[in-house]
Amino acid sequence: MAKTPVKTKKVKISEKTKKGAILLQAPKGMHDILPEDQPWWNRVRKVADTIADFYNFQRIDTPILENMEIFERGVGNTTDIVEKEMFVARTKGGDQLVLRPENTAGIMRAYLEHGLSRLPQPLKLYYLGPFFRHERPQAGRYRQFHQGGFEIIGGDDDPLYDAQIILATYRFIEELKVKNLVIQINSIGCRVCRPTYKRKLLEYYKKFENKLCKDCRRRIEINPLRLLDCKNESCEALKADAPVMVNHLCSACRNHFKLDLEYLDELGLPYALSHYLVRGLDYYNRTVFEIYAEGIPSALGGGGRYDYLAEILGGRKSPLPAVGSAPGIERIIEVMKAQGVPGISKPRAKIFLIQIGDPAKKKALGLLEKFREADIKVIESLGKESLSTQLKIANKEEVQLALLLGQREVFEDNIIIRDMKSGNQETVPLSKVVDEVKRRL
Repeated sequence: MAKTPVKTKKVKISEKTKKGAILLQAPKGMHDILPEDQPWWNRVRKVADTIADFYNFQRIDTPILENMEIFERGVGNTTDIVEKEMFVARTKGGDQLVLRPENTAGIMRAYLEHGLSRLPQPLKLYYLGPFFRHERPQAGRYRQFHQGGFEIIGGDDDPLYDAQIILATYRFIEELKVKNLVIQINSIGCRVCRPTYKRKLLEYYKKFENKLCKDCRRRIEINPLRLLDCKNESCEALKADAPVMVNHLCSACRNHFKLDLEYLDELGLPYALSHYLVRGLDYYNRTVFEIYAEGIPSALGGGGRYDYLAEILGGRKSPLPAVGSAPGIERIIEVMKAQGVPGISKPRAKIFLIQIGDPAKKKALGLLEKFREADIKVIESLGKESLSTQLKIANKEEVQLALLLGQREVFEDNIIIRDMKSGNQETVPLSKVVDEVKRRL
């Protein structure tokens, strides 16, 4: 029997493809952190480690892939993250994994899985790493982005821990030299007082249901608090007259929030009440906050209390006090650059090793190791053969000294030290070159 011809779709080949110059690109919304940007990332990493160390936070690193259910339960099925933004992968065994869209749920999973409640409580943890959300890429927001985070889990629900998280987050951004910071803060209550507030919210929004965006008409039925998180222009206008949560707090939440503000007053941190701040994730309760820089519309970081998360994940039958934050690294670096904050570059080498000929090239490798052992940074260009080419590179690198190693020097077990500024040079025994360089630096 004759085979039916397989129809193939003709693909139009671009001129660039014909010439063999195919331009490869990172996936949409992903970005490379190039060497020229690394000084700012170096500063971020250094400051994160310094702040965490001072406030006694221990490093934790969770997997980039987590089970989908962690976020469906913890973050909430009706949130934008779970409904629209997760990158999902199905394994050969049928498991559904996701590239982590945030880290609080993963950290709580690790806390429960490894029995970290056996350690002295509360447990203070921090992290810095990549996260993934399939949303519309824009300035400072990518589909692969980076967050730092501070978390305090266990102990009790003392507002002091809220203040410590806010303080650590504020100091982290402040130490990165970002100017004119302000904390926006609110309380979204607890299981006792929030139902009453939700009813008030529904009563208000039901009157304007036909003016709400499509998403909010759905939220009004399944998650009314999310109405306050909508950025649609028409919904923003309606929010201005919506009921305020702090007017409906129970006595316990009211006292908790009052102490939060007193701690911030004691610390002298600038804050403003933001009555409609809800943070948009289901695990939050009581304190929520965001930190802004003057003139920058997007928050540089935020967080809040999540006492019910351990219960939601199925790891406990009662609340587990917890509070945390997540500064956004790309956004912070963008502001650093806009405000003229420099990064941290690695110290420039002051020595350049020049070699000419194969015997010198072989000798150079061992010589470089001697400088490494002496903690003296040396740069080289071992692939270059020409003396003039290597000297040009040394000049471009603005080194103080050049070491010249040729076949004659290898034979005589010597090396030439040239002062790049004066041009003076001196021949010294190879065995003494490290000490001689130390003396001249």
